[in-house]
Amino acid sequence: MAMKLIALSDLRKSYNLGQPSQAEVLHGLTLQVQRGEFVALMGPSGSGKSTLLNILGLLEPCTAGSYRLGGEEVSGLDDAELTLRRRATLGFVFQFHHLLPAFTALENVTLPALMSEGRVSAQHLQHARDLLAEVGLAEAEHKRPAELSGGMQQRVAIARAVVLNPPLVLADEPTGNLDQTASNEVFALLRRLHAERGITFVVVTHDARLAARCDRLLELVDGRLARDERALGG
Repeated sequence: MAMKLIALSDLRKSYNLGQPSQAEVLHGLTLQVQRGEFVALMGPSGSGKSTLLNILGLLEPCTAGSYRLGGEEVSGLDDAELTLRRRATLGFVFQFHHLLPAFTALENVTLPALMSEGRVSAQHLQHARDLLAEVGLAEAEHKRPAELSGGMQQRVAIARAVVLNPPLVLADEPTGNLDQTASNEVFALLRRLHAERGITFVVVTHDARLAARCDRLLELVDGRLARDERALGG
């Protein structure tokens, strides 16, 4: 029986516009994501996708409702507890790779270990090398981001996202800054990591062609869940 990794119940998010005005961006979302799913999240600009992804990533709190991550209610945790949960549970991939320009590819991949444990062990270093080989960049470990193509930079970012073996990776337009060839390569890499490692992916995308290759499609419209269906890829 599949286990729920994400469970949202009547989730709401509002922003203060100056007292007493508030703007509600998410309007009572209720949904579940099972462990091992590969989910596309779509919707027009302003629909609440980024806000939802930030809440799922424990980067900002919901205003009301419940968010259970791995069976644990996380909506009431303090900042220190949220930081620990992020490190243990989450990997992030963004449209722009956010690699440190002065660091090599290998050093960028080891950053999560450095931040989590304060040091990079020989085991972490070897694991990072293995990951770079897995994403097709074994020969690029000593190169800096400026020496890599956009698609290669994004593959380094993906290796960084999974280096601590998180159960959940959140990807915000991971192919949005790439040409079609590089986009296809990056998406294929995400799907391979999903298949081989059992990682749960939630991928924000505007590309309906890529969304159709996911297992499940969620669509937000005006902060409400307008569609939840199995995609062609599932």
